[in-house]
Formats: sequence, structure tokens, C-alpha cells
Amino acid sequence: MIQETDVVIIGAGPVGLFAIFECGMAKLKTHVIDAFEKIGGQCSALYPEKPIYDIAACPSITAEHLIEQLEKQAAPFSPTYHLNQQVTHITPLNTQGTDWIVETSLGTKIKTKSIIIAAGVGAFGPNRPPLPQLETYEKNSVHYAVRSKDTYRGKNIVIAGGGDSAVDWALILKDIAASVKVVHRRAKFRAAPDSEEKLNTAESNGEIELVTPYQLSGLQGTNGTLNAVEVENLDGLKRLLQADYLLPFFGLSMNLGPIAEWELHLEKNHIVIDQATSATNRKGIYAIGDIATYPHKLKLILTGFAEAAQAAHAIRQHLHPDEVIHFEYSTTKGVGF
Repeated sequence: MIQETDVVIIGAGPVGLFAIFECGMAKLKTHVIDAFEKIGGQCSALYPEKPIYDIAACPSITAEHLIEQLEKQAAPFSPTYHLNQQVTHITPLNTQGTDWIVETSLGTKIKTKSIIIAAGVGAFGPNRPPLPQLETYEKNSVHYAVRSKDTYRGKNIVIAGGGDSAVDWALILKDIAASVKVVHRRAKFRAAPDSEEKLNTAESNGEIELVTPYQLSGLQGTNGTLNAVEVENLDGLKRLLQADYLLPFFGLSMNLGPIAEWELHLEKNHIVIDQATSATNRKGIYAIGDIATYPHKLKLILTGFAEAAQAAHAIRQHLHPDEVIHFEYSTTKGVGF
């Protein structure tokens, strides 16, 4: 059986969920497809307890709570979710980009008038450090994501990396763990300036130890349980750091999967879009969030939210070109009309 809708949204992360709301406000029905078994994307899979500080009107909100709120916001528009499956094929039914067949890995078929790709970084996995016997420790002591802060309460933690994830988790876990050491190959970090300032202050206060310039060189432990991390500097000087857990934050490996075969204009594994409409080079297909790119793009959730609104309005205009659209604020229009 082929299901029908106005818009298929590929990706149920925060930006995909907000796209449901924006499409609903534009009177567009949505089906949402995601490879994970639950909604939320990276927010749910990698850092549900991590606080996010740059969501408008929310001084601080955990990733998990943000997803819960976005789900509630989308609920009045009755989206249909297809989870734990990946879009494998898209087939145009005309040249105007107003009819498509979307097929998934579970055999789901949906006829849709347009497609929004909100797939984040696509299929993702961690960039693993090249350490001997790393896989031996991955189950118990080496974690690439923090799913529960309590796991690290009273433990000795070594964090490796120099970006926002490494710095943010060091600042969060310093009040929970027995010790936190941050290993980075340079003294300069690549995190937000305010976060780096807080990190340096925490070091000055003796709350965190910055192990720079060093790199990971080995792991020590028994039966998959870590007890020390070996690090080495450029001169070959080695140190052993007591550790119950190693958290390597070296970013995610990006794999577009079938999206790479859809004749979209790609630039360094990102989909090039028109900033004003979020439209791709193929009529009827739009891209929003981290997977989309244009000059001076900021990879922020709030940027993806704006792109979702632009895509929804552009789709409405594309599907109903003769309709005169009068933009209305949600305060006057209401929800669930």
C-alpha cells in the first residue's frame, strides 16, 4: 500500500521536528522518516543530558527536554512517523517536482508532493582514535557519547579532543567526577570563546587538568576495564593518566548514504541550497539543518529552525503558485486550525 502526504521529512532531529510544525502552519501534512528507533537525532542518541544554551527564550535546556518540547509542538498537526528505517530511493513522477515516490529500507512507500531533507550529518559514527586494542575497552570504559552523567560520578575521567564537545563535557563533568583531565594536541582549543575561558578558569581553580600538548598513545587495563590512559607529546615524552573512563570527542564521521545518489548539488558532503528558500537544485527537494550549506552558514539548531520555516513557505508557494499567501503570525493564526 502506498501512503500519501504533502511533505516527507527525512530526519527526526530537532530541525526535522520543527519542520513538522512549520509545515503544519502552512497546511501541509507530513510523514517523517528516521533511521533511529526514536525521534531526536543526535540529541537523543549522543547527548540527551547535555544542556543547550542558545535556544531562544531558554537560558538552558537539555537536549532530551528540547526534543520533548518539539514533539509536543508538532503534535497538533498529527505527523506520521516511520522510525528505524532509512530512505533508500526517491523517484520523481513528473518534471515539476510536485510528485515523488519515497521508498524505505523496510519497504514503506509514500507518495509525496515534496521532500525536506533534515538528515543532520547523515548516517554518523564517531571518529575513533587509532589506539591498539581500542575495541577491547569500547564496551565498558571508552565512550563516544555521554548518555547519563551519573555513570561518571566519583570516577576519574580523561577527555580527549579540542572542540566544543570536549570542552563542554569537561565543564559539566568536573562537578560530578572525581577528576577530569583534558588531552589535546595544542594549548589552544577550538571551542566557543566563552567556553574556553571557563575551561581555563576551571584549570586555574584546580577543577580540571589540561594535558597539552599531548596526544593519546595507549590504553592500560584488564578484561576491558580501563585503569590508565597513556599520552605522548611531540618530543616522545609519555605520561600515564589514571582513568576509569576515556571520552574521545574527535567529531563524527559523515556518511550521506543513499542521499549521495540523488543528483543533488553536493559540496564537501553537504547539500547546497538557496538560503532564501532552502531549495536544492532539484525541484521539490529542500534541505535544512546541518546537512545544508550556503555561504557563511552557521551550524546552529536555531539556524536550522529558520531554514525549516523558509522551506515550508517555499513548498506552499511551489505547490500552490496561484494562491495569494498572506503571512500571519502564530499569535493571530493559532495552531491546530
